[in-house]
Amino acid sequence: MKLNELEKNIGATHSKKRVGRGPGSGLGKTCGRGEKGQKSRSGGHVNPVFEGGQLPLYRRIPKRGFKNAMFKTVYATVNVEDLNRFKDGTVVTPALLKESGLVKKELSGIKVLGNGNLEKKLTVQANKFSKSALEKIEKSGSKAEVI
Repeated sequence: MKLNELEKNIGATHSKKRVGRGPGSGLGKTCGRGEKGQKSRSGGHVNPVFEGGQLPLYRRIPKRGFKNAMFKTVYATVNVEDLNRFKDGTVVTPALLKESGLVKKELSGIKVLGNGNLEKKLTVQANKFSKSALEKIEKSGSKAEVI
């Protein structure tokens, strides 16, 4: 079989529904929208969750479990390859990362991830390190310090 011999399966394509086109189409006048109401208007639709004012299902069902969204820890992340912009022997602190623009907000702390390679010898201070980041930092002769 060649690319120029490919064809769509029978029934894979359908002709477009042409609404409002006379008696033969079966979709004339109101175009299959019924008579009056919100759903018959152009741009009018009802939210699928809306139940006509009845208390919606998502509010009727009891809520269970513990949600820790307010208190969860979210770390600002920095990749190992981003640390190559600093000179050899620099002590990379969260304040320095923020000042250089690598991190916008410190959030709950800074986590160093292991994407890329480190070619400089630095002392990196952060709240957390991934395993691969620790390996790459030690491999380059740098130090990783947990704050």
